[in-house]
Amino acid sequence: VQLQASGGGLVQPGGSLRLSCAPSENVFKINTWAWYRQGPGKQRELVASMTLAGSTNYEDSVKGRFTISRNNAQKTVYLQMNGLKPDDTAVYYCKADMMVARNSWYRDYWGQGTLVTVSS
Repeated sequence: VQLQASGGGLVQPGGSLRLSCAPSENVFKINTWAWYRQGPGKQRELVASMTLAGSTNYEDSVKGRFTISRNNAQKTVYLQMNGLKPDDTAVYYCKADMMVARNSWYRDYWGQGTLVTVSS
């Protein structure tokens, strides 16, 4: 099973993008979804996360601009990014705490990353 992220691209400062991520095949259950990013010369950092119960957590610099959401029926996570800044330029990765089959166990799966470039 792989996680497939999409939605990245080139956007001007102040613009918006919506990222999405989903498993490549049907899985049993997803607990926590998260988005991470890694900018040029920077370490990977947590951007936002959302538990199955709906609790969210955001990195301080994106609060009020980014919104994480999930569709549990489609087992998809989204990251709506508004008011984008050049500092948001990074490869964005999704991560799922996922149980692939009923008789398996939870473990982390990572998406391949999607590039977001904010530039005029």
